[in-house]
Amino acid sequence: MTKQYLMAIDAGTGSVRAVLFDTHGAQIGCVQQEWTHQEDPRYPGSMDFDWVNGWDLARGCIRNVLKETGVAPQDIAAVSTTCMREGIVLYDAQGIELWACANVDARSNDEVAQLIAMNPELEKEIYAISGQTYALGALPRILWVKNKMPDLYEKVATVGMFNDWLIYKLTGVLKVEPSNGSTTGIFDLRSRAWDSAIMTKVGLKDGIFPPVAECGEPVGKVNEKGAADTGLAVGTLVVAGGGDAQLGCIGVGVVDRSQAAVFGGSFWQYEFNTDQAGTDPKCRVRVNCHAVPGMWQYEAIAFKPGLAMRWYRDAFCQDEIRRAKELGTDPYVLMNAEAEKIPAGCYGMMCAFSDVMNFISWKHAAPTFTNFDFDPERFNKYTFYRAIMENSAMITKGHLELVLEATGNAPQEIVFAGGASKGGVWCQILADVLGLPVKVPLVKEATALGAAILAGHGAGIYPDIAQAARELVRWERTYQPNAENHKRYEEMYAPWREVYQAQLALSDRGLTRYMWVAPGL
Repeated sequence: MTKQYLMAIDAGTGSVRAVLFDTHGAQIGCVQQEWTHQEDPRYPGSMDFDWVNGWDLARGCIRNVLKETGVAPQDIAAVSTTCMREGIVLYDAQGIELWACANVDARSNDEVAQLIAMNPELEKEIYAISGQTYALGALPRILWVKNKMPDLYEKVATVGMFNDWLIYKLTGVLKVEPSNGSTTGIFDLRSRAWDSAIMTKVGLKDGIFPPVAECGEPVGKVNEKGAADTGLAVGTLVVAGGGDAQLGCIGVGVVDRSQAAVFGGSFWQYEFNTDQAGTDPKCRVRVNCHAVPGMWQYEAIAFKPGLAMRWYRDAFCQDEIRRAKELGTDPYVLMNAEAEKIPAGCYGMMCAFSDVMNFISWKHAAPTFTNFDFDPERFNKYTFYRAIMENSAMITKGHLELVLEATGNAPQEIVFAGGASKGGVWCQILADVLGLPVKVPLVKEATALGAAILAGHGAGIYPDIAQAARELVRWERTYQPNAENHKRYEEMYAPWREVYQAQLALSDRGLTRYMWVAPGL
């Protein structure tokens, strides 16, 4: 009998889950467990990863999705994995985990300062090779281990990423794939492989790198231990996956040159595909390997739009929360219905939280609302709510322009996915600000679908990753830009940029607190 199912295991920032798909891309089942990453009280800004509890939760998800769906383990053609990016795991010579941190771990202020003092130009040199700066990369973190835990550092034999760690737990084979591996800042973008010379330049071990397996390439098979832990069948094929944003792009069909996606969650990611492994001369925008071989992505990140929205809902919209519970709907549905009545531009009011990305000097001003009057008819709570949505779209416009300046290319349309794409108001605002059609995919588990497509490719079910994505993705709706609203937003954009820089200057002077600032700045 033909094996007819594919499994994706997704280790996200806030949860881990196992998702089953059939080979036509239909989701059959999903089991999710929330997890948290604790700060070590000795090290402010730290974000430890508990690999013992993490694996218990992950294998529980696998067992339970098999149980809930009734799918026989023998009917699973292949498994692949995805995860939050930037998190790293360090192993000893026996392959036992020694130390791990999650994605936005920020304990390495001292080490960033040390690296800058060592060679003020080195970060730019590393960026030109890797597309990464010290802000989220592995170099300062590994240097932190060397400085703060020297005995542990002496035992370090291998470094890997979380998606590869999941495969290692299933198979006993550790390989790193380029889409997430490139986020370490120790990869050469062009060769899609480790560059050990980067480690040598900063005085770190240069022989701790496992082999590289290209995304969609078979890595191993579920071994006896992996099967006993998870309920999967011994011998099930396990395929190299990728980082969450890159696999999200595969899951929404953003697989070709000059295509672009915006993923609207707690953070917003703008992803622009290119077939050239170049970087930005001004080091402002991140460049990663795509999970489609032979493709790369310029990536610009907006900090906390989804978190700002959640804060606003919980702080000011208690009545909507109560009414939504009574009506059996989501509070955002009620909030959006009112925000839709506010004209584009919010009567001139603006807000600021995330800046347009500047990767080499990444910092964000204190959150601010400005330019409103004491007129409750115009400036009510829904005006402020809509201003948060408009601000996120303005940041995205800045990111399109940033990537256009770096590459000379811009997309003809935007694919918009993630939680923010569920409400039509935000989709329309994004179309109006950008002046581009915004397409919303039907699938809501885009990252897991991307992992399933890679699993299917490794199993020989889908001969071509990009073609499989094109065939499996379905569309919910396309939002066309409103010309009048677009004109209004075009007039607002330059003043908004100036207002933001003035707010950032206040934080630079210490008069207000940065919303976020990269280690060492």
